[in-house]
Amino acid sequence: MLIKDILNPSMTFHINDMLRIESTNDRFLGPGRIELLEKIIETGSISQAAKLMGMSYKKAWDSIHSINQQTVTPIVITQAGGEKGGGTIVTDEGKLLIASFKQLHADIRLYFSEKIETFLQS
Repeated sequence: MLIKDILNPSMTFHINDMLRIESTNDRFLGPGRIELLEKIIETGSISQAAKLMGMSYKKAWDSIHSINQQTVTPIVITQAGGEKGGGTIVTDEGKLLIASFKQLHADIRLYFSEKIETFLQS
């Protein structure tokens, strides 16, 4: 008997390829944190980024703090208000993390999509 003979033919199957990178201390990167970093780039604000994601400011701040604690150089830098107001920036290292994570995720998705086809046909 083959796997394909066991599965309901009216259903489509896929692998949940959610990628999360964790250190021994905490979660480091995952889709949510990557989106948060991208929204910070877009808005220049942790508060606005959190709002766009439907996330509390505290959760966003805790995520950023966690990321920064696990890197040698800050990934996100906040600037207090002043003449031009405050703001938040994602550093070049942060932008490198985003691009590298997305490439890794794309590579994993491709690998697993090939493997699931083999599995489903076996």
